[in-house]
Amino acid sequence: MEAKKSLKTVAACALSVAMLFAGAACGTSDGSDDAASSDSGSKASELTGYDVSSVQKDDDIAKLLPDYVTKDGKLTIGMDTSYAPAEFLAEDGKTPVGFDVDIAKALAQVFGLEADPETANFDSIIPSVGSKYDIGISSFTVTKERLEAVDFVSHFDAGSAWAVKKGNPNKIDTSDLCGKKVGVQTATMQETEANKIAKQCEADGKDKLEVISSKLQTDVTTNVVTGKADVFYADSPVAGYAIAQTDGQLEMLGKVEGVAPEGIVIKKGDSQMDEAVQKAVQKLIDDGTYLKILKYWGVEDGAIETSEINTPGAE
Repeated sequence: MEAKKSLKTVAACALSVAMLFAGAACGTSDGSDDAASSDSGSKASELTGYDVSSVQKDDDIAKLLPDYVTKDGKLTIGMDTSYAPAEFLAEDGKTPVGFDVDIAKALAQVFGLEADPETANFDSIIPSVGSKYDIGISSFTVTKERLEAVDFVSHFDAGSAWAVKKGNPNKIDTSDLCGKKVGVQTATMQETEANKIAKQCEADGKDKLEVISSKLQTDVTTNVVTGKADVFYADSPVAGYAIAQTDGQLEMLGKVEGVAPEGIVIKKGDSQMDEAVQKAVQKLIDDGTYLKILKYWGVEDGAIETSEINTPGAE
């Protein structure tokens, strides 16, 4: 698939690396259609997300929800809050923020439920949907392999991107990564791809490619900034945001590649929940709330026009 143009990075103030690793960011919280403010005087604590409180309950859509979702009055969402700008923790270290978080809150409004986003390790979310979590929203690329375990409702398009130190001092060439150290987040499709490349290096008798997997994307970013890894591989909006937040220490290498749908995770075979979530996402797209959320975070290039159920986007 031809990669679309690079997703816009969220405008950011000059934060220290230490602040980045604590999940801090810079922006506004007035719910405007514009991306987060780039005013260097803004404070990280101001970033709270797009205000979705005006989104009204849709009774027809809410009626589609199964009882296990509605019985406690909450929409419980599993997410790995280390993946800015999609889902991460605000400066207080406990409040989830990001465009996926705002979409989740808007969905809850449509359902007439209270949004309950809960932090989890990325690789634990899919096995827990339908039991611990009603849904999972955590930058999950829709793949054939994942579709064997869960259902998906598409809500965003993202590619993959490489990031290196500014100026690419180690002369990284993504067409030949043998002998290099690649940082990735555990259980992501980027980890899978990096391991495939590593095996190919071994099969070709070339220098070993070392894949450095971390539970948290912030640790992946840290590894490149500090030189532990030569390059990291991540979803394009995540890479763009990390670059913006490291005060010029990192840069994107090459173009965004492999654009594919990301989706909301639903218990396998739960057609009732599939329909409810798909209709709710489509409602948010049609009434403009969805695009306003994405514009607030500067990632509107990943917007979709039609939400679909179980449409695979990647191998």
